[in-house]
Order: sequence, then C-alpha cells, then structure tokens
Amino acid sequence: MHISQAFATRSPQGSEGPDTGRAFPRRPARGGAAAALTAAVALALVLSGCGGGGGSAPKSAGSKADVDRVEPLAAPPAPKLPVTVGSADGTKVTIASTDRIVPLTGSLSEIVFTLGFGKQVVARDITATFEQAEKLPVVTRAHDVSAESVLSLKPTIVLADTTTGPAEAIDQIRDAGIPLLVVEPAKELADVGRRIGTVAEALGVPSAGTELKERTESRIAAVSKSIPDHAGGKKPRVAFLYLRGSASVYLLGGAESGAGSLLEAAGAVDAGKESGLDKDFTAITSEALAKAAPDAILLMTKGFESVGGMDGLVKIPGIAETPAGMDRRIVTVDDGVLLNYGPRTDRVLAEIVEQLYAKGGTDQ
Repeated sequence: MHISQAFATRSPQGSEGPDTGRAFPRRPARGGAAAALTAAVALALVLSGCGGGGGSAPKSAGSKADVDRVEPLAAPPAPKLPVTVGSADGTKVTIASTDRIVPLTGSLSEIVFTLGFGKQVVARDITATFEQAEKLPVVTRAHDVSAESVLSLKPTIVLADTTTGPAEAIDQIRDAGIPLLVVEPAKELADVGRRIGTVAEALGVPSAGTELKERTESRIAAVSKSIPDHAGGKKPRVAFLYLRGSASVYLLGGAESGAGSLLEAAGAVDAGKESGLDKDFTAITSEALAKAAPDAILLMTKGFESVGGMDGLVKIPGIAETPAGMDRRIVTVDDGVLLNYGPRTDRVLAEIVEQLYAKGGTDQ
C-alpha cells in the first residue's frame, strides 16, 4: 500500500500494500502513480492470494511502531451539518450525518481517524493497517468493494477515491440512497493539504481540516530541516522498487510512481525518473537498473520480505551490480503508509531520512 495499468499494489497496503484499486470505468481514471500501483497491486493480490496484504517535530521519527498508529486531533469540533460538497466524479453530495462512516481506502481512513471520527467509523478497507482500525470489519480488498457488505452496515456517509471500484458497486451504494463522496487521490506532498481539507469539509469540520493541514505541513517542514548536508554536494540517487515475490512482480518506479515527491523532499534524486523513465513503473531489467544506478533502494516492507530480504533482493537480475546492491543500502517503509500522502507523511519522510543517512549524518 499504489508498472503501468496494463501490467500492473498501497499493495499499499493490504495487510499489505499502498492504496490501490481499479479506476471507475465511467469516471476519470487516476493517473500515473495511482494507476500504476493500482494495477500492480490487483495483479499481485490475485496471483499471491495475499489478504488485503502543531508545529512540533514528529514524535519518534523513524519508529515503525509509531507509524502504525494515527494521532487524532486533541479536541476536534462538533460537525456542522448538513453540508453539500462536490464529488470528484462530477456529482454533488449532501451529508446529513457522520454517525456511521465507511472509508473505502486506507488513506481516507487515516484522515477520518486523525480528524477525530474514529468512533464513528464502522468498516475499513484492507489497506487501513493502523492499530486503531484493525478490529473493524473489512468491506474492501484492494479497492474491490463489496456493496452488500457496505450497505449491511447502514452507513450515513461513504468515502471513496477515483481508484475505488467496481463502478457497479459504487452505483449500487448510491442507488440505495447512501451519500458517497469520491475524493481525488494524492500523488505528491503538495496534495496532502487539499485531500485533508476535502474530507474535513465533507464531515462538517472545515476548521479541524485547517488545523490538521497546518499540523501536518509544519511537521513535514521540520523533518525537511533535519536533512544533513550531502558530501561533495552530491545527492543520493534512490530507486523505488515495487516487489511481490510470490506473484513474480518486480517493478522499477519512474516519474509517475508516486514516490518521487518523497524522495526529493528527503534530499535525494529519484533514480528511475532521472534515468528517463517518464511513466509509472516498468519491469525491472539489468539495463534499466544500470541506467538508474541507484545509491540506495526504497522498498515497501512487505515487498522486501516477499523476496526473502536482502539475500533475495540481490538475486534479482541487475540489483547486485548497482551501487545500492553492492553496498546493500536499502530504505524500507510500511506498505500501509508509504504513499498515503496524509497526516502521517511527516513520519514516513522521517523514516526515509533516518535510514538514508544512517551512516553518519551525510550522504557517503
């Protein structure tokens, strides 16, 4: 838990990968990173059968245990409802109650919980991997929605994004009279505030959205200030790989993978993008890796585990010959949070910075 749609996980997140799923056939499809990861995840899940698979500095930056929890606002305001908001698929949605909320992606769940609505959430997507959501019933796997399961919970609002599907399930939920809001996905750091604001407005708490946006952006800025100087002024080249060993999915991220914004914020160069890969993902080849020449490799934790850890990683053709492979230099972040671009992004960035510069404060 996020190759092009043709080949293509969150992944992002299913127990185990980034936010992924299918784009609505009758609605604008999510581009670049989202589309790529979506298809990859869907394929990986099918083949492998994996289940769902203020201005202060961030707390315990780099702690995976900390990243597995969300940090709700201290005192969110009471919702002012009803509200009518625009949905990303061109409809208008009126929300009169937030008593029973069903977010259909892990990243949307993260925002809802952090805004202080955790007690009203009655279901989750398999990609909602954080601790506060883990006991909720699962109604979506890789964004393949079960309309019957959603409707059985009698939600008063359903939140989706443009990768959620199938379209028939979305239509079935709407036809039942349930307010369903489609939110544009986040592809980079610049999208964090916009997405938080959209969800907060739909829940009737725009002021809480502003508070959370400011808190998140302030913390991201604090992490950015902690990045050490680069030795000789040379930024580390980092390649983002999406791996699912059990499904034989081995992909190298390009300009639209979704990771570039994080890598650049961490003071690094996106090696795939820099090598000329202008789309989302491409199958890993020795030639592509040689051209990317990464000094380090960014991986989702479950992807790293799926190939057998470091020993398995360097057996993938071409990796052992890269500077990253020779130095065994990797950065791993949990699938369920890496590409969310939400309230925990400061912690994700802190993990990347901590691991990337772990050799002593400067890139070496």
